[in-house]
Amino acid sequence: MGILQLQFCHSALLPSCNHMDFTVIPSIEQLRQRPAIRALEARFGAEATVDALRTAAVAVRQAIAGGSADFASEALAGAGIEAGAAAALARAFRPSLVPVINASGVILHTNLGRAPLAASAVDRVSEIARGYATLEYDLARGQRGRRDVHAEALLCRLTGAEAAVVVNNNAAATMIVLAALAAGREVVVSRGELVEIGGGFRVPDVMAQSGAVLREVGTTNKTRVADYAAAIGDRTALILRVHPSNFRIEGFTERPALADLVALGKKFNIPVAEDLGSGHLGTDTGRTGVGPGSDPVAEIEPSVAETMAKNADVCCFSGDKLLGGPQAGIIVGRKALVDRIRTHPLMRALRVDKLTYAALEATLIEYAAGRAGTTIPVQRMLTMTADEVRGRAEALATALNQTDGWRATLVAGASAVGGGSAPGLELPTWLVAIEKRGLTPDALETRLRGLTPPVIARIEKDQVLLDLRTVLPDQDSALAGAIRGVKSEG
Repeated sequence: MGILQLQFCHSALLPSCNHMDFTVIPSIEQLRQRPAIRALEARFGAEATVDALRTAAVAVRQAIAGGSADFASEALAGAGIEAGAAAALARAFRPSLVPVINASGVILHTNLGRAPLAASAVDRVSEIARGYATLEYDLARGQRGRRDVHAEALLCRLTGAEAAVVVNNNAAATMIVLAALAAGREVVVSRGELVEIGGGFRVPDVMAQSGAVLREVGTTNKTRVADYAAAIGDRTALILRVHPSNFRIEGFTERPALADLVALGKKFNIPVAEDLGSGHLGTDTGRTGVGPGSDPVAEIEPSVAETMAKNADVCCFSGDKLLGGPQAGIIVGRKALVDRIRTHPLMRALRVDKLTYAALEATLIEYAAGRAGTTIPVQRMLTMTADEVRGRAEALATALNQTDGWRATLVAGASAVGGGSAPGLELPTWLVAIEKRGLTPDALETRLRGLTPPVIARIEKDQVLLDLRTVLPDQDSALAGAIRGVKSEG
């Protein structure tokens, strides 16, 4: 009886060894000589591979002890251990962040990473990531420079602001604006604008963390300029206007125009800051054949340039929403105030890295060059007509209907902007309703999420629906191929 047999005979877990042949199990060192195991070691490292082999060997021993005939020879046992180790390593090293095909119809899907980057931004990130860069180096002077100057010239060009600075998201932008301009003093804000901005983060909480003192005015549905004026006193540092980008109040409402608040601020020498949230830059000339007025969100989302034109002192907004760039909080405004923000101690904690700057600058260049409407994925999705979506939807439905077990039909529907942007705006679209023989809608939706890459659909009225507005054009064939691979059993 071999050593492995002796070890397992004396185990309390295995009371009898009469018909157990553990000699078929190769040693770990023997297993490591196999070409497939050598490939695993090259990919995952020797230590992790050996641990996986040991765990898989234990599983095979237990299977033999249980009377399994699957490992009756050394070849079968070795193959079983090899397969078990490979599967375990693949699971252990699988990244939790994986690409998906977004067929939900929600353009700025927060759970799916919001805006996909333009090709130029992806290329720029790759170029900067693979080596060193001038993040904090001044080439002209040959000495240390400042990172907060990156993207500033482009942001000023596009918005008309005197200065700009970038932090890691718009909540951070709001907080550092308040900390730098109003810590220990009062900030006047309408009760109707004390919103929750997502993920449980609320404007009053952000203000509290900044050290500013909240001074609420007006009511939930009506706030007038006189309400702001009555609240201004010796301790007032700032008037804050928050664009309610993730909800809409309709009916008996009133809200002062930004120009009126700016006039009030000038009267009392109080700066006015606006949190625009979504970062709409506008792309009137950005898409061939589409002129002014083609942007569906322009009617309800003010552009940053409009805010600056109305002489707001400071404006902050997101980089990864309507702008279509990386996650970032962008602050633009009067130079004296932006300089106070950029030199605040919080900037060290909230600053962005070289990859964010690379993606942001590349995205902004697309706007400055007048081609954002065709090159920024979010802008393409926003301006895509229902007929354009229908053409792609028909091609997908035809491909699925030619596959046994599938049924696909077109259904009129609506896409959503998402990401807390343009609430209530629905974009007409055509959906592909899919059915798979032997699967309920819930089961089919689950199978779609289990594909590689996962496909994110939606269920409405007991139908699994795919909206190709949010599927990148070069993913159409991959989407069809992945869906056809869904099995009814297993």
